[in-house]
Amino acid sequence: MSRSVTPAALKAMLRDGDELALIDVREQGVFSKEHLLFAVCIPLSRLELDFADLVPRTGTRIVLVDEGDDAKLSETAAERLSGFGYTDVSVLTDGVSGWRAAGYELFSGVNVPSKAFGEFVEHAYDTPRLTADEVKAKLDAGDNMVILDSRPYDEYHRMNIPGGIDTPGAELVYRVHDIAPDPDTFVLVNCAGRTRSIIGAQSLINAGIPNPVAALKDGTMGWHLAGHQLEHGSERVAEAPSASGLEKAKESAARVAERFGVRWADRATLAAWQAEAESRTLFLLDVRSPAEFEAGHLPGSRNAPGGQLVQATDEYIATRGARVVLADDAGVRATMTASWLIQMGWDDVFVLDGGIGDDGTETGARAPTLLGQEKGDVISPHELKAVLDSGEPVAVVDLATSLEYRAGHIPGAWWAVRSRFPSGLFRLPPVGLIVLTSPDGMLAHLAVKDAAAARPGLLIRVLDGGTDAWVAAGLPTAEGMDYLTTETDDVWYKPYEHKDTIEKFMRDYLTWEVALVEQIERDGDANFRSFA
Repeated sequence: MSRSVTPAALKAMLRDGDELALIDVREQGVFSKEHLLFAVCIPLSRLELDFADLVPRTGTRIVLVDEGDDAKLSETAAERLSGFGYTDVSVLTDGVSGWRAAGYELFSGVNVPSKAFGEFVEHAYDTPRLTADEVKAKLDAGDNMVILDSRPYDEYHRMNIPGGIDTPGAELVYRVHDIAPDPDTFVLVNCAGRTRSIIGAQSLINAGIPNPVAALKDGTMGWHLAGHQLEHGSERVAEAPSASGLEKAKESAARVAERFGVRWADRATLAAWQAEAESRTLFLLDVRSPAEFEAGHLPGSRNAPGGQLVQATDEYIATRGARVVLADDAGVRATMTASWLIQMGWDDVFVLDGGIGDDGTETGARAPTLLGQEKGDVISPHELKAVLDSGEPVAVVDLATSLEYRAGHIPGAWWAVRSRFPSGLFRLPPVGLIVLTSPDGMLAHLAVKDAAAARPGLLIRVLDGGTDAWVAAGLPTAEGMDYLTTETDDVWYKPYEHKDTIEKFMRDYLTWEVALVEQIERDGDANFRSFA
């Protein structure tokens, strides 16, 4: 039996300033309906894949949260974490139900602290904003204007405001001086909804660029709801700054650093902190683009593009009170990101002095830090295809997200959630063989023991290389949601990812964002800072 923490005791922990990782182990879709403000969602299904990167220090004070029902997901997670060497793990008494019964605030949605912070910024600084109709009128009139889309490329490429240029988050101050050298050029910043538009526009204002700046109110959603056409498949990307543009960006970042009290850490200090990582949590985050990160980064760093780090801080850092060191090449993007984390209430945030440099760097994408190395017996894609074609009684079980499964899966594969195997796998037809798959196969390997426990006596195999290998082999796939073992509430669906009534989901989402300011005030645990 795990140690328990009462809601009142947890409330005190959230305010005592010591390190704390508050982890909700339910599936993200369930989490999004109702959760504690500073809870970070790491589903039990993905515990071994995600936990170590988000909570790297095994001595961290950890409190786990679930629904407070008979599923006891927190108890299972606590047992596993203890087996992986985590030494200070507790469970919130009665989970979310107990928190509600104690009269404390619960929140819906995802990335709530960051979303609420965006609304706080708009209120605190009165960030200029234009409606979709006002922007459309300026475009129709041929006004001197540039539109900068502050989202990552994949989101921008899916849909964007006509003429928009992809310039994600922390890239804005870094690249704007070449995009809009004329001080009379109006600069509009947009995202999908509100947060990144507000933060992006206010970043340019804080940096002191001479241009008039505004955020697009409600982003691409507001544009769509106003009846205006979006572009799809655009490929306009802001260029890296010129020498003169970079100098202006550095001057802008220096002004921001002075105003918001940004601090620096040199390489020797970073090395000392890395040596102390067993006693004090350290996150070393590279805030450049994924492509730049893969071309060369510091050992031990993780990629957290600056705009996304502010937009979804809980997806990169799960330990409150940790040290955070941000790295880039010229100091601009790290400084801008640090300024926002400071305003969000993070105390020990530093920019790596001198940047990444060229010495001692690693290349390539960084693999997640796995807890445990479970490996099941494998079957190749072509071997599985032969078994399926033979008519033998076999069930393929896909552990992708429901969105990934809907977009494409092995024909006839059943969709499942690992943590729900005890009930879900009993929906399978009578078979002698179960083949587990996931996009790259990693989650499928971790789930072998769970599948064997849920359906004892059956032969369990893992598709070698996962569904990605199946697709790479040129084998057929199917779309849709035909074979489900459980509810499709494993992930939170963005408004445009719903199949029906998309406009309703957009309106609901925008209303939810605006209302977060009052809810944060009722909760009382956020320590957002205004430097007005």
